[in-house]
Amino acid sequence: MNAQELRNKTPDQLREDLVNLKKEAFNLRFQQATGQLETTARIRTVKRDVARVLTILNEKAKEAAE
Repeated sequence: MNAQELRNKTPDQLREDLVNLKKEAFNLRFQQATGQLETTARIRTVKRDVARVLTILNEKAKEAAE
């Protein structure tokens, strides 16, 4: 996910993306615990995407408050 792509989305779309990413992160952690995870780097990518979405959401909230 690109930060510029995220800035073009509405807050509702960002929240939807956030829910999907958190579900994916949960599934990846579950796969890792059971030994089924093949690409461990995906966990890091998803965590960074979650942080990126949260950052953009906070930026938009700050802009709306001003």
